[in-house]
Amino acid sequence: MAAAGGGGRSCFVLGASGETGRVLLTELLARRPFARVTLIGRRRLSLGEAEAAVEQAVVDFERLGEHAAAFQGHDVGFCCLGTTRAKAGADGFVRVDRDYVAQAAELARAGGCKHFVLQSSRGANAQSRFLYLRVKGEVENLVQAVGFDHCTILRPAVLLCKRQESRPMEWIVQQFLGAVARLFPTAYSVPVELVAKAMVACVLQPGEGKDEHTHGRGVGCSHG
Repeated sequence: MAAAGGGGRSCFVLGASGETGRVLLTELLARRPFARVTLIGRRRLSLGEAEAAVEQAVVDFERLGEHAAAFQGHDVGFCCLGTTRAKAGADGFVRVDRDYVAQAAELARAGGCKHFVLQSSRGANAQSRFLYLRVKGEVENLVQAVGFDHCTILRPAVLLCKRQESRPMEWIVQQFLGAVARLFPTAYSVPVELVAKAMVACVLQPGEGKDEHTHGRGVGCSHG
């Protein structure tokens, strides 16, 4: 990527093919806070005109340790990586949302990454009896333990977006919460665009300490 801004800084994005990841990439390319943006994923993405503005590293997540070079030399790492239990099964969900993310964080830290930004979920709790919330809580703890100079965790509520894959029950919830959010912005729903903007904003103005605060429309953030 040509150095158009960002003071020579570099970032990588995990999960750029997902709903939040796609919007995050659009935000990064529009604001240009980084001179170099690298997408790390299991396949190359067709990005049209934007393809020339980024680098892409294709990795095998089952052998992520063999791809340490992809994580070298980045100042900031954005992680939107995730799947669903319905799509990958319980074991697959744990492997993607916890194990892949935790290993990627370790490789990023070893490669010089100073600030790691993780998209988690509202209600994440390592002690939860619900698999989804428990895994999200576990991966938060693992990422925080890696030892980044800055670690930001965003905990959005139900994401309001147009998914490429079909999730019927989530669609129904989105229709209801979308109507509510237009009239009464709440902590129960959040447009995916707001999450992406918050991810970029927290890098431009990183918090210090372990403050817990909430942005409008259901984006909870933890800084460490």
